Amino acid sequence: MFTDSAPSRLLTGWSFIITNEWEPVKENFGALSFIYGTVVSSLIALVIALPVSIGVAVFLSEIAPSIIKTTVSFLVEILAAIPSIIYGFWGIFVLAPFLRTDIQPVLQSYLGFLPFFKGNPIGFGLLAAGIILAIMVIPIITAITRDVLNAIPVSQREAAYALGATRWEAIKMALLNAKSGILGATILGLGRAVGETMAVTMLIGNKAQISLSLFEPAYTMASVIANEFAEASGRIHLSALIEVGLVLFGVTFIINSFARILIYSFTRKTERR
Repeated sequence: MFTDSAPSRLLTGWSFIITNEWEPVKENFGALSFIYGTVVSSLIALVIALPVSIGVAVFLSEIAPSIIKTTVSFLVEILAAIPSIIYGFWGIFVLAPFLRTDIQPVLQSYLGFLPFFKGNPIGFGLLAAGIILAIMVIPIITAITRDVLNAIPVSQREAAYALGATRWEAIKMALLNAKSGILGATILGLGRAVGETMAVTMLIGNKAQISLSLFEPAYTMASVIANEFAEASGRIHLSALIEVGLVLFGVTFIINSFARILIYSFTRKTERR
């Protein structure tokens, strides 16, 4: 990718990641709008998925009886096994119409004074992409958080109860002890959200622009590659798309490496105890 992106890098330089204009006909290539769409949609996914995932993980590891724990764990794992294009179809036929008719008009009527909720409530856009990403990363964060909580020695819970802690105080103590592992799970979920392609391409609207409104269409780095790679005719256009892939690869590599380091450090700390 580094070699094949050389023509684009020589033509655009650092302006590739700091400019917004993307016009293949004029050979003007700036990936800032794609980076913006990737970051915002992934952050929306984390804001929605993180509290849900931690709640489900705490329920499975600390509260649920064995029968319910087995059933819910199976359902969570099934969510992780569903292909992303199926999520995309569900988003097109169920999520987007629901957002367009029931959610976005309500948000606009109450919070329309904020720039995040201005624009046309068409259903597709950053909000729809963020929600579908949240559904896709919840199984990842939930599974890892549950395993991290289960890795905490039982003696710590017994010590908390012996000191007079309530059940919720013991759970809070377990979450504090597992914060490094939860952070690692969150970053792994973020890596999945950043690199997701098909479901996001089907729901984000695919328009190269930077807008504060969550209702407006946008583009991600993965979706622009999926949409334009097969039709790229010019050498510079193809090289620019490869450079977008190079940037995406670098971002996901850094995110996942950081998450692995956090999880490894938590595992070593637990083993020492």
